[in-house]
Amino acid sequence: MIFQALFEFMDFTGLLLFSFVVLLLTDVFRNWRPHSFPPGPWAMPFLGNVFTGVDFKTMEKLARVYGPVFSLRRGSERMVFISGYKMVKEALVNQLDSFVDRPVVPLFHVVYKGLGIALSNGYLWKKQRKFANTHLRYFGEGQKSLEKYIEVESNFLCEAFKEEQGRPFDPHYILTNGVSNIISSVVFGHRFEYSDQSFRKLLELDNEAIMLAGSAQTQLYDVFPGLLKYLPGPHQTVHANYKEIMTFLKKEIEKHQEEWNPDDPRDYIDVYLAEMDKKKEDPQAGFNVETLQVCTLDLIEAGTETTATTLRWALVYMMHYPEIQEKVQAEIDRVIGQSRQPTLADRPNLPYTDAVIHETQRMGNIVPMGFPKMASKDTTLGGYFIPKGTAISTILASVLFDKNEWVTPDVFSPEHFLDSEGQFRRRDAFLPFSTGKRACLGEHLAKMELFLLFTSFLQHFTFSPVPGEMPSLKGVLGFTHSPEKFRMLAVPR
Repeated sequence: MIFQALFEFMDFTGLLLFSFVVLLLTDVFRNWRPHSFPPGPWAMPFLGNVFTGVDFKTMEKLARVYGPVFSLRRGSERMVFISGYKMVKEALVNQLDSFVDRPVVPLFHVVYKGLGIALSNGYLWKKQRKFANTHLRYFGEGQKSLEKYIEVESNFLCEAFKEEQGRPFDPHYILTNGVSNIISSVVFGHRFEYSDQSFRKLLELDNEAIMLAGSAQTQLYDVFPGLLKYLPGPHQTVHANYKEIMTFLKKEIEKHQEEWNPDDPRDYIDVYLAEMDKKKEDPQAGFNVETLQVCTLDLIEAGTETTATTLRWALVYMMHYPEIQEKVQAEIDRVIGQSRQPTLADRPNLPYTDAVIHETQRMGNIVPMGFPKMASKDTTLGGYFIPKGTAISTILASVLFDKNEWVTPDVFSPEHFLDSEGQFRRRDAFLPFSTGKRACLGEHLAKMELFLLFTSFLQHFTFSPVPGEMPSLKGVLGFTHSPEKFRMLAVPR
């Protein structure tokens, strides 16, 4: 009765104001930070911290203010950020089972639908990851087979560099195509010529989607997906690009289905088709064509973008530090010479080269924010309570540049990975692939590729900047952190 009388005496403006106050109070009480939850900056009503930058440098500033475990609110969802080696290790290694799940990321859920390897959970994730891991390690002759794929592609890449005849060129898509051909050989059973425009278009679409996915404007979609799916914006480009990529992958799978011979599996898709037959009685494992399509996307993306981007950073650093490039070449000449290709067996004898590759990964900081995870149970971290279902982000950049772990974290120095006798040393705070149960599936392959390709490049070429065009070390931040567009000179040795 009281509210009815109140409404009768209100004009339209008053009613709007009253409604707003009610909504405001509802938002405040509903989104009140729980007791013992990680601290964070004040959040705006309804919007939360949507105007707080999503880049790793902003996160570094927030960590200095609120500590290594802090939180932000996007809309009505809270996300916890974990900074520094000590706390990231506590979350992903010491509490191995606490942050195993993936949250629903609306921007990607449109494409992945909770299937595949990277964004699935539970029983399906365990089965799909185990199957992919087994295939990557043991298909053909396992490591020897993978090494052969890399050696073959290394020859094609070096030939492509030679064809530039010492003239200025942009290596971006030559490298991306070459690296992608290695995982394509594993997944599709064949490689793509560098002149193949349809595959080049696929790589360009994927690169654009990855760059846009890291922008604050695109990530607004994750806060208000119900509204933004009807509005224009970069999220629409991301979804359109993935739609074209999925069409391409679907055609590859259909071709495999037509040619499939269960007695002669050629690649990952063929083996997966056989597994679909075996797992018909276990539908929860998810072995079907739809999941295969998403798994294929997972493998192609994981096996392409980060490794190709790391190699571009390696070339940029070699141009900036010619004295380091000369030391790498001298070591390669002494151990391998010019008469044969590098092999993985050479790695222990090339400690300086290995250190330069690792320092490139550290300074390149390829995936600075990692990929979001989710608390799979109620847990405590850094003295704060994190309820089950809370999304978290382990800031890998904060580990790679942790002042407590690296002597000169902001300086490119291969000595970070060398002992007093010049031998290679492993570093616990080297986590470009993340760590724990959700560590990058492609880590093993990526390490092989980086060593063999980088060593081959410096065995055959000296890289220098185009006069007046020294590449920037600043980098461009999308979902990955990549070099700005550059041209270079590759002079045969």
